[in-house]
Amino acid sequence: MAGKRMRHISRYRDIAIALVRNGFGMVVEEIGFAQFLSFPQRLFFETKGKEQKTTGERIRIVLQELGPTFVKLGQIASTRPDLLPEEIIRELEKLQDRVPPFSFQKVREIVEEELGGELGEIFRHFEESPLAAASIGQVHQAILRSGEKVAVKIQRPNIAAVIETDLEILQDLADLAERRSEWAAKYQIRDMVDEFSKSLRAELDYTIEARNTEKISNQFRNDPNIYVPKVFWEYSTKKVLTMEYVEGVKFSELEKLKQNGYDLKILAERLAKGIFHQIFIEGFFHGDPHPGNVLVLPGEVIAFIDFGMVGRLTPEMKYHFSSLVIALMRQSTDGVIKAILQMGLVPDDVNLVQLRDDIDELREKYYDVPLSQISLGEAVNDLFRVAFRHSIRIPAELTLLGKTLLTVEGVVEKLDPDFSILNIAEPFGRQLLKERLHPKNVTETVWKRVSDYGELLFDLPKHMKELTSLIKRGRLRLEIDIPELDLFLQKLDRISNRLSFSIVLLAFSIIMVGIIIGSSMGRQSTLLWKIPAIEIGFGVATLMFLWLLYSIFKSGRF
Repeated sequence: MAGKRMRHISRYRDIAIALVRNGFGMVVEEIGFAQFLSFPQRLFFETKGKEQKTTGERIRIVLQELGPTFVKLGQIASTRPDLLPEEIIRELEKLQDRVPPFSFQKVREIVEEELGGELGEIFRHFEESPLAAASIGQVHQAILRSGEKVAVKIQRPNIAAVIETDLEILQDLADLAERRSEWAAKYQIRDMVDEFSKSLRAELDYTIEARNTEKISNQFRNDPNIYVPKVFWEYSTKKVLTMEYVEGVKFSELEKLKQNGYDLKILAERLAKGIFHQIFIEGFFHGDPHPGNVLVLPGEVIAFIDFGMVGRLTPEMKYHFSSLVIALMRQSTDGVIKAILQMGLVPDDVNLVQLRDDIDELREKYYDVPLSQISLGEAVNDLFRVAFRHSIRIPAELTLLGKTLLTVEGVVEKLDPDFSILNIAEPFGRQLLKERLHPKNVTETVWKRVSDYGELLFDLPKHMKELTSLIKRGRLRLEIDIPELDLFLQKLDRISNRLSFSIVLLAFSIIMVGIIIGSSMGRQSTLLWKIPAIEIGFGVATLMFLWLLYSIFKSGRF
């Protein structure tokens, strides 16, 4: 650990300074990062003027100052309303992944090294100015020797090494935070960092994005209304991704869509159906369908691009999510609680009574509201915020799903304010319900349960033998949770301290009185070998008495 810190000491200092500059000096002090600051910088710990900004704003500014890794992690974290408060989520959603482009000379070097040839031999034409630049890479338009127009994404030079360094430091920060902060340990910060790191590392490998693109393309191979660009594998590696260049109007260019005569109602319906097909039928969906990542082609054809972030739903997750949607539509508190408990990681000390009250309060929000006026994404994210309050961790895929639904609803609302996304979702929900009740699926579920119970019964003798062995060796541990036990023990501790104090004080008084009386009656000197023993003993006893008294008062349990 020390070696890692010395190796990256400059970066540790950057992080510490950014935190202190934005009013998180106490955090720096608590996790032991103050050592990376010089003395004048430590004087910067005061938070004067910083209280005008909210905690969320200051966190966003810190992430922006620290660069690409932290910006990307902030964007990923913005999809987790089950882990972070709403006010922080809102600020993280404002993070912009925009940085200046790197030089064309670097572009040439990377492309030639990755594809193994001269740029002019591989491409008939290659635009020097990028179409777009982001923290991890940038995109250039080009034409292949075959005459096909392509978009080439090139990874920034040395960005992988920079990100790995930052992820190492983040892991160190998470370890420190969990050891020193009860809140960090409760929310398992290390697991969060591991989860975010996994997503970020996946974005560094462009072959993963290429496979995601092909997988979603196959979902719509028989649907003429949805288009996904082709991947050119022979011109793609981990650092270079070459895809078909798609010319269309972005959903963000609303006025241009109107000028070109596109039917906005049809576009809204096709976009919603396309996303719901990915979610409910395929269980593999575009994780970031913001208006810049969705294009409109002639004939109201929807084109999806940029599959760096995708979501996956296992059959079990689809089952739980469909249960949640059905319970929401039926306004069933019990059904919602059951779905949340099945899909999340629930702490042992969850307060089910309070959880029920919170969900009842949420149900009142949507009570008697027409389905056409309910935002499915908002309802799902409201539930995830309830999960946050009760420390229930929801799988990342499901929180990304909630974020995706909100994004799509926002786009659709701009296209057609009267459009009801739940009307589109209903047939997919009905289909999921039919799948759940299909005899084949019911049989498979029952058989799986029977197999699980059969395996449990089969292993029962073995477990009983292990339990008996533990009891015989006296190594059986019992954990008993008694409400308000801590308060009871605290009071018991205070009583014992007071009793100890009284006994020591009484013994001290008796001894000293006895010595003084004996000495005066015998008219003897209190000197022992010319040493004032009684005076020294009195001094030592007094110091011990004062030390004990100080200790009891310091503990706060007197």
